[in-house]
Order: sequence, then structure tokens, then C-alpha cells
Amino acid sequence: MGFFARLGEAIAGRRSPLCLNLDPDPERLPVGVDLVGFNLRLVEATADLVAAYKLNFAFYEAQGLPGLAALEKTRRAIPADVLVVADAKRADIPHSARFYARAVFETWAFDAVTVNPYLGYDSVEPFLEYPGRGVYLLARTSNPGARDLQDLPVGPEGRPLYQVVALRAREWARGRDLGLVVGATYPAELEAMRRLVPDLPFLVPGVGAQGGDLAAAVRFGGTGRPGGLLIAVGRQAIYASRGPDFAAACREVLASILGEIRRVEGA
Repeated sequence: MGFFARLGEAIAGRRSPLCLNLDPDPERLPVGVDLVGFNLRLVEATADLVAAYKLNFAFYEAQGLPGLAALEKTRRAIPADVLVVADAKRADIPHSARFYARAVFETWAFDAVTVNPYLGYDSVEPFLEYPGRGVYLLARTSNPGARDLQDLPVGPEGRPLYQVVALRAREWARGRDLGLVVGATYPAELEAMRRLVPDLPFLVPGVGAQGGDLAAAVRFGGTGRPGGLLIAVGRQAIYASRGPDFAAACREVLASILGEIRRVEGA
């Protein structure tokens, strides 16, 4: 079964398109809780509310070998019916990209990965060669500096670069599990992207601490099929408390966001 089909099952089973970002900053962990303990308690408290977890490799690689060990332990602790996205934003020439893909999908056994498409199709293809695994291309990212390059006009039609990425992704997919990262911090662009590529799945970050538009993500992010929309939530939830109740506080935030999603869906 393909990644987006499995993701659709997870979303339907939980009635939740949420993805929790397990991105632990050592300076923000509760007193007496290490990185692994932090992650595992969050997973235990939230696994029934989310369809996926997303791990940004930077937070683990920065800790050296102990961080990589924490990445492995966290990955193994996540229930099999919850999907796991490697937020690695990989990009390299094809020879190197094959090894990045091998690391993410074989060594670490992640279900999907974020990839930077700047180097073109041959840098993306090695990730698409893994049946059952998903790839999300960076298109309209959630950061303020996204406009620096992503708004540049390209080609005879003068489309902004992020839209060209979306159109290329549609060509490159060829029936494989390829989606886009589109930030909730740019709701107008999110709506335009959905009109441009109505069938490509979106991973939507930027909800919560970055101030993204949750309602816009729900209204415009989906494809009409399960698996078409995955909404990522991070700092707002995982740092909801620095006390011993941090896992319960995270769950409360997710439940509140999920309630708002269902209200928007029912409107």
C-alpha cells in the first residue's frame, strides 16, 4: 500500500489530519526530562490524536551520536499505525541523493521525507524509487524569508517559482507518492496552490507558533480524499508546559486544534 493510502487510513481512523512535530530543543525541555523521555511521553499521550509524527533531523543531528540514538529510539517507539515523516529537507546530486534516500528509508525506516527540489528531478527521483514511501517537496514554505526566492517570476507566464515547483511535481509524480509542503502562513497562496494542483497532497506547517491560518489550511489544503492534507503542529503543543504535566498539556492543545478543525469542516 502506498504512503498516502496508509496516511488516509490513519487520518480516517482517528478523524484527525494532525501531525505532531517531535522537535525537542534541549533548552526548553522540562527539568529532569531528557530528549528521549520527552519524546516518548509525548507519543504515549498523543498517539490516538495524530495521524503522523514529524521529526526534524536538525534537532537530533545537533546532539551528535546521542542525538542520533535518540532519533532511533523515538522512531522505534512510534506505533505502527501512525506514520512518521523525516523532516530532513534533503537535496543533492543523484549519486548522493541515493544515499540520503537509503538513510531515511532503509537505515531509519521513515515512511516519508521532505525534499528540496532546487536541484531538479534527478535529485528527487532516488526518493521516489521506494515503493510505499512518500516524498513532500518544499514548495511554499512557512518562513518569512520564503518570498525571497519563491516569489520570483519564472518562464514566459511569469509564474512564481513556488507554483512552478507545484506544476513540476505534478509531472514528476507519475502515480507515485509525491506531495508538497505548503505553509499555512500564506493562506492566499495555499488556496491558489490547491486550485493549481487539485490532486497533490499537502503537508501544511506553520499552524500554531508561526501564526498560520488553520481555517485556510482546512478549507483549501485538502484534495477531497483521505491523505490529501496533513497539518503539522509543533512548538505550540510540545512546549505547552515545562512542568511535569507537559505531555498532558500537549494533548490538550492538540485536542483543541482538532476541535477547531472539525468545526471548520462542519461549517
